[in-house]
Amino acid sequence: MLATIRLTSGLVLFAYVGTHLINHSWGLASMEALNIGRDIFVTVWRSWPGTILLYGALLTHFILILWSLYKRRSFRMRIWEAAQILLGLAIPFLLAEHVLGTRGLNATFGVIDDYIYEILVLWVYAPEKGILQTVLLVTAWLHGCVGLHFWLRLKPWYRACSPYLFAFAIVLPVTAIFGFVAAGREIKVLAENAVWLEEMTLHINWPDESAVVWVGRWKVVIWQICGGMLALVAAARIVRWAIERRHGIVRLTYPGGRVTQITPGITVLEASREAGIPHASVCGGRGRCSTCRIRLGEGREHVAPANADELKVLKRVGVPEHVRLACQLRPTKDLEVIPLLPPNATPKDAHSKPAHLQGAEREVTILFADIRKFTQFSENKLPYDVVFVLNRYFRAMGEAVNATGGELDKFIGDGVMALFGTNTTPEEGCRRALEAARLMSTALDDLNQSLRADLDEPLRIGIGIHLGTVIVGEMGFSNAVSFTAIGDAVNTASRLEQATKEYICQLIVSEDICQRAGVDLSNFPAHEIAIRGRNQAVKIRCIEKASDMAEVKLQLGRRSKRERSTAAH
Repeated sequence: MLATIRLTSGLVLFAYVGTHLINHSWGLASMEALNIGRDIFVTVWRSWPGTILLYGALLTHFILILWSLYKRRSFRMRIWEAAQILLGLAIPFLLAEHVLGTRGLNATFGVIDDYIYEILVLWVYAPEKGILQTVLLVTAWLHGCVGLHFWLRLKPWYRACSPYLFAFAIVLPVTAIFGFVAAGREIKVLAENAVWLEEMTLHINWPDESAVVWVGRWKVVIWQICGGMLALVAAARIVRWAIERRHGIVRLTYPGGRVTQITPGITVLEASREAGIPHASVCGGRGRCSTCRIRLGEGREHVAPANADELKVLKRVGVPEHVRLACQLRPTKDLEVIPLLPPNATPKDAHSKPAHLQGAEREVTILFADIRKFTQFSENKLPYDVVFVLNRYFRAMGEAVNATGGELDKFIGDGVMALFGTNTTPEEGCRRALEAARLMSTALDDLNQSLRADLDEPLRIGIGIHLGTVIVGEMGFSNAVSFTAIGDAVNTASRLEQATKEYICQLIVSEDICQRAGVDLSNFPAHEIAIRGRNQAVKIRCIEKASDMAEVKLQLGRRSKRERSTAAH
């Protein structure tokens, strides 16, 4: 609820600053346009609803910033977090004199604080104050932009819109400053006319000495209140630290045996930062993105259950048991924690993923394909020619896999690994793999025909297909993360592909594939082959040329949105 209130109050203040900057920008047109814009601006923000909304949002936002400072157990943070906090704290101190000198004097002394008055004060009589107010507006705008960026970056649509929003965030304050400067130059010229200046002084009801003293006195009061609140937060932090120290020390153990000691009440994310341990946190520890999530190890029985807000985020990303958000978990007993995402995690890691991407045991069909005698081929070719031929080959094989609903796992040198059945039944996966092998053989014939001028002899491939239970999921590190499978069935499929050299054929499939696919391959030779690491031999069928198989009818149908997304990944 506090996060929602802070966001809502921030949006109100951002709207105020944004409309103020837009009003300034009208100065590029004329002084008349500037005052017309001000009339609209004042009608909205000086009405009773606007006043309550604006100053209520300002007070609420400042108090919540102080509350966040009190809750924070460590001041080790990213630069953008520190900048946002410092900018937010600076705004009330920079804003006090401007508010008192405009709205305050208008309500108390009847001063007409239109743009002529403001520019006379900030441009003609006290240009240093004009610079200060420009800094104030830009500071408030930057504070709001930083907050909006780290809120919206978790939205799926934000990445596409961010260049336009970034351009707007730069253009608006620039045009506002230019509008203010243009109006200042115009008023400065007019102020050289003594008659005009006297008329404007009477029209404005220029503040006297007592009004100036009133502004200065209340500015000091506001500064003292804000400074006192900051001092109160600092004192409360010291008292809390002393109390918590009496409750003992909590030991957090990280992967690799690294241990850090904290006082009870500190979150795991803050403990990581305090100890200098890299820990992902796209949202800055606000419990929104889930990228700081950790798996709990020894000591998890002492951990308090997650609250409703944390459970909502965990449910959104579909995490397994014993996974928590590091920014929300405050251990009170010794605990072993394992961060699940790399420190350089991005906003896309905050979105939910299918269960099989996070790790699952599935019965899938694995296909391996490899070019025969490719080393000899590459030795007699220029590097450019090798890359050209390989890319044509990979494209032909990849199109065959995609056409049958398979998922390209990886390209290994001149080899291809593909998975079938990760989003269908094992039986359908077997049929798709067989049809993919047939299409790969046909595509290779077409490729050899189109590259006959570039090849000394036609390319030949070996294909191995096997069905088995494997572990599938996204695996890797940093940018080298991909969806893949590991297990005995993967090794067996690779061995079958290598065995095509011994049996002088293009395709070898295990007997399990034939039975589960419901495809009759009895007219092809049958053998038993010993696989290293397996106690039992594998029954296989050897197909001299995969394109000799009859076309397998597939139930591809319309693929689901999730399946298409997974295949594209």
